[in-house]
Amino acid sequence: MSKLSKYTVSLDGENVLAKRLEIKEYFNNTNDLFEKVFEVLKDDSVFYKKSEITRHPMIFYFGHTATFFINKLMSMKIITERINAEYESVFAVGVDEMAWDEMDGSKYNWPSVKEVRAYRKRVNTLVNELIEDLPLTLPITKESPMWVVLMGIEHERIHLETSLVLHRQMPIELVKDVEEFKACTHSGLAPENEMMDINAVDIRLGVDNSHPVYSWDNEYGVYNECVASFKAAKYLVSNGEYLAFVKDGGYENEEFWDDEGKEFLKNTKAFHPSFWVKENDTYKYRTLSNIIDMPQDWPVDVNALEAEAFCRYKSQKDGITYLLPSEAEYRAIYEQAGLKDIPVFHESRANLDFYHFASSCPVNEFNFNGIYDVVGNVWQWSRTPMRAFEGFKVHEAYDDFSVPTFDEKHALILGSSWASSGNLITKHSRYAFRKHFYQNAGFRYVISQKKEEELSDDIYESDELVSQYCEFQYGASHFGVENFAQSTARVASAFAVNNKKALDLGCATGRATYELAREFDTVEGIDFSVRFVQAGAKLKEDGYLAFSTKEEGEIAVQKKITIEELGYEKLKEKVSFWQGDACNLKPNFTGYDLVMATNLIDRLYNPRLFLDTIDERLNEDGILVITSPYTWQESSTAKEFWLGGFTNEKGEEVKTIDSLTTILGEKFELIHTQDLEFVIKETARKYQHTISEVSVWKKK
Repeated sequence: MSKLSKYTVSLDGENVLAKRLEIKEYFNNTNDLFEKVFEVLKDDSVFYKKSEITRHPMIFYFGHTATFFINKLMSMKIITERINAEYESVFAVGVDEMAWDEMDGSKYNWPSVKEVRAYRKRVNTLVNELIEDLPLTLPITKESPMWVVLMGIEHERIHLETSLVLHRQMPIELVKDVEEFKACTHSGLAPENEMMDINAVDIRLGVDNSHPVYSWDNEYGVYNECVASFKAAKYLVSNGEYLAFVKDGGYENEEFWDDEGKEFLKNTKAFHPSFWVKENDTYKYRTLSNIIDMPQDWPVDVNALEAEAFCRYKSQKDGITYLLPSEAEYRAIYEQAGLKDIPVFHESRANLDFYHFASSCPVNEFNFNGIYDVVGNVWQWSRTPMRAFEGFKVHEAYDDFSVPTFDEKHALILGSSWASSGNLITKHSRYAFRKHFYQNAGFRYVISQKKEEELSDDIYESDELVSQYCEFQYGASHFGVENFAQSTARVASAFAVNNKKALDLGCATGRATYELAREFDTVEGIDFSVRFVQAGAKLKEDGYLAFSTKEEGEIAVQKKITIEELGYEKLKEKVSFWQGDACNLKPNFTGYDLVMATNLIDRLYNPRLFLDTIDERLNEDGILVITSPYTWQESSTAKEFWLGGFTNEKGEEVKTIDSLTTILGEKFELIHTQDLEFVIKETARKYQHTISEVSVWKKK
């Protein structure tokens, strides 16, 4: 087929103008290819259907990648005005079945496809202008505003592939052929698999800041492992090889499935892979837009649970233990195959980046020094959960990309597929999905001297800032100052006229959300940062929080607190946690008797956007509680948006409480103010002692 995609952009270069043109070409190619993917849907009505019950309708994903650009550019203060605030809240989050992903599409009035196309066009125009005008020096670094543009492009490349998977899961009558997406037309009998020797090797994973192409934050850092010699399957597991497992009742025999696998079987009633179609006593195969005779020698498409079950089946059958490869073992295969990273490695050598087909192809077609499909064709499930490398640092522009997957529930996929492009096809790419998810993914098995990964029962928070806030909200009190989350919740609750529904806005790790649930029937905790939101959600889902608190230098103490110790076990069903932008909340966050905005107002990129509309989310007689130490700083809020802490043109000092009174005065009555102290522990001998002003406002 003709080449559809463009290679990812090098961060290096000597000519800034040429680099701008390169980025612009890459951006527009990504945008065009993404929109081409949605031409697979038969008509506009299909945009409002779900191909998978745990996902949004496809209109969400069509709008999501465009709003991503605006939301990230806004949060990084690269732009100061939105294009469509409603779209940029509704299309913001909801793609990975996290507790904070709002998947109930019935709550939204989705715009028309025509309207979203027009919106995407406006975003396209803006981003093209930014590529031309943003400050740019070479090489591009993570601190550059252009990095955020590249982040948006690579993000759309991810959704380009995941959207194809969802389209492939649509009922066949709801999709159509697209000329540019031609499936492979040849197949044959499945080759007999055999085991290849992989030599022992010292493996070093991770990239550093000198890496020449865009990388996600989880790809930075260092991981070293001495990989002992092992054996790896010559080919990816083909449809023909997997068929024996299906015919031998593999899906009916629970001994091949772990607890998560059994739950998957119970929920799906699956008896064969998702992209197989049973007709009488034979199996057909679902490509992107057609059902064809089973290509025996193409790789089987399965989720991780199915891949693991097959390995247990084959282990029992052969009397040998087969496993999925670990991340380090996969790299050992990669190194022994003699592969080079792009752009030295040319995509014509593998079935990836739409270069050859818009489908899989035979597993014995692309040979890499005796091992086939080391990259390309389908992704390969691993037995390694997504974990941070040593030195990992979250990128502030997208703090919910990696951290939520460090939960021992997301398995790494390796090697890329026919639909992978951009960062996805680089040597160091690291992507992980929940084990029941379908991607364009299959697997190869290994015989390893190492055994199954040991999953941690207690996952300790690795993020230093989040750990500090866990200590602040759930740790001991200091110097006689009451726990701030408890004191603010108590003060706020005392002023509420009704006690049905409350919002804890800027909830951080969630302690006050639970405390409000002592008085309210329903409490929603919202924070801009998933790094914080997931702590409260974890307490609800897993019943504990584990974190470290710094004592001195590199010495830290690990702490664990349970929901029973906190006395919240009977409150957890009353609380829920969501990611959200206080300056642009989704429309379904409404109907509150109390909104408590905790130490938030002086950290918003434009606090007026919050204050001007918060009344619309409160019921009659609703109460708004704002707490803040008013520590305005330009790193959080551009000075033009400060509400206080400066001298105006008349030479008058402007205090925040006076600005709040002016802004809220028409819609609210100020009924109470007081000071509340809080203490944040940094180390055993260093604490922050701060005073926050509490202002209580009653809706008129």
